[in-house]
Amino acid sequence: MKTGPLIGVIGTGEDDARLCAHAEEVGRLIAMRGCILVNGGLGGVMEASSRGAKAAGGLTVGILPGNRPEDANPYVDVPIATGLGEMRNLLIVRACRALIAIGGGYGTLSEIALALKTGRPVVGLDTWDVAPDMERASNPAGAVKKALAAAGML
Repeated sequence: MKTGPLIGVIGTGEDDARLCAHAEEVGRLIAMRGCILVNGGLGGVMEASSRGAKAAGGLTVGILPGNRPEDANPYVDVPIATGLGEMRNLLIVRACRALIAIGGGYGTLSEIALALKTGRPVVGLDTWDVAPDMERASNPAGAVKKALAAAGML
């Protein structure tokens, strides 16, 4: 059973090929380090990061905005249906020791802001550049390394 720290991946729900490739690699690397991947449980970056984690034997948790666990993407092991809509973003942030933001719109921006406000480290990979205390990475390996360091794992 996987018992490592929870690392969040937040980002676009759109199927952007480049961002999804980054997310899949991030998910794979998170799982390879023995961490549990947490995300919003739906498509785009969320599905791609879950797929990568599952391919590496990892455990995935999806914190869903709606009431139906079956709405989770097929790579989510533990679907948590909140019925909270976008308010579930705070649950994602608070559950994780660190987060990696990949692409994204206003939902991702809100997660970044909530994370920084609550003291959770955020590493950005091709995403919003909104705060001087937000780490930046140029590739998936760098993003995971910085997130794990910020979470006290390195």
